[in-house]
Amino acid sequence: MTESGPPATDPAADPAAPDPRSGSTGDPDHDSTDDGSADEDRSGDETPADDEGPQPDWWHRSHPTFAGLVGFFSGVAFVIVVPGIYAAVLSLVFSDRTAQRLFPLVIAILIVPLVMLIPRRTRRFARFMLLGAVGTALVIGLTAALVIWVLVQMDG
Repeated sequence: MTESGPPATDPAADPAAPDPRSGSTGDPDHDSTDDGSADEDRSGDETPADDEGPQPDWWHRSHPTFAGLVGFFSGVAFVIVVPGIYAAVLSLVFSDRTAQRLFPLVIAILIVPLVMLIPRRTRRFARFMLLGAVGTALVIGLTAALVIWVLVQMDG
């Protein structure tokens, strides 16, 4: 008797074959959901995205977009959050006069992304971090200049 089905090497014909898009290796010892359990039926409360299986673990390390996005938004947060926290800590620890005198030292923190440019492993992230930091600083500076100009024009 002959087999009428597709050949065994066809991945679509083998239900046990791992789906290359899901990040699954096909090994039940290594493939599991976030809570450590094997694939099982889930309740209807969850979104359909949860039924697609575990996210691929490689994109956090090597996806070309990940370093750019994280670096850029780290730079944005770096420019906004770090000076604010620095000013808050200075005002808690020192008098207002001393805090105002020490605040310009926050510029020294820019050495962090510059040092990150040296190692090859962090260079791409550091470039995007600097882009986010400089871009945010430019937008804030230009917006402040425009607002001041408009206020001066309206006043005089």
